[in-house]
Order: sequence, then structure tokens, then C-alpha cells
Amino acid sequence: MTVRRPFPQRILIYGVYGAGKSTLALELSRRLGLPWQPVDELTWEPGWKEVPMPVQRDRIAAICRKKSWILDGAYKDWLDLPLASADLVIGLDFSRGLTLRRLLRRTARLISTGEVICNGNRETLGSALSSESIILWHFASYGRKRRRMRRWAADSPGPQVLLFRTPAELDGWLAELSPVSSEGRAPS
Repeated sequence: MTVRRPFPQRILIYGVYGAGKSTLALELSRRLGLPWQPVDELTWEPGWKEVPMPVQRDRIAAICRKKSWILDGAYKDWLDLPLASADLVIGLDFSRGLTLRRLLRRTARLISTGEVICNGNRETLGSALSSESIILWHFASYGRKRRRMRRWAADSPGPQVLLFRTPAELDGWLAELSPVSSEGRAPS
């Protein structure tokens, strides 16, 4: 007989730009019935105006006090908040080539369609070529985020860490994950 235990109710998805954090957050929210809070909606106002850091911290702290949540990322200035209350960290430790291709493809699609991303913001060719480009952020943060995820997976002082190095590994885990039952449990 398989013993079932409560599935984590507070999940932080962490990875580099283009890893698929938001896509995974949406899928987990759908499968598990947990509320997903897109980080970009908390950190960017219309016109790509960055929310002041104390306000970002307050917003994230309010979410982290809730019983259940999924966050699709964490900025270094408030990473401590979800790490202190998460039950599970999912690290998407995918290769630079894969994540960069995904990021470039997504950016090109968003520019060409004019799709609204968060709080009325849109990607433009100007933003993609600016000094604040998400593509440049990818290059600047890739190594640091990857080392951080690997350190957590090797010796997490806090929540459980699942580290996926390929999309196939992640897909395999998702295939084994069934929806949560009415008792708030998933297969162990």
C-alpha cells in the first residue's frame, strides 16, 4: 500500500529567463488547483516601470503568508521571502542554448503579435535591443542562477528542491503527477 502525504502547497519555480517558469507554473496551477501568482505582475507597472523594491518585498511577503501559492521566479532582492516559506523549489537547470532559443523565440513572437504581457506592457523591438533587454539579463544572470539552483539541490537548508536538467526530465515528473484529490493530496 502506498502511503500518501500532502503535496507541497507553496511552490517556487526558479530558473533562468527562457527556461519555462511561467509555463510550468500555469500547468501546475491547473493540475494541482494551487493559485499561481505571476511575478512580473508584482514587479512591473505599466510602461515597464519597475515597482520600488520595498513594495515588491511587501507584495511577495503577503503572498508568502498565504496557505498556498506558486511563484514563477524570484528576484535576488526578495528571494529570501519565498525560500523561507516554500515547501518545494523546482529548479529548471536547462542549457544556455535551449533557454536562449526559447527566449529569442518568445521575444520575437511577443514583438510580432504585440501581445500584452503584464499590466499592459508589451515587448517591442526597442526594449529587446535596449540596455535593459531581457536577452541581456539572460546572459548576465545565467551562471549565477544555475550555480544557485545546483547549490540548493546539493544541500538545501530549507525546502525540498527538485532540479530538472532537461525538459524530458521535467516532462517525466509531470507525467507521474496526477491532480490533487479532494483531501489535498497527490501521489507520493
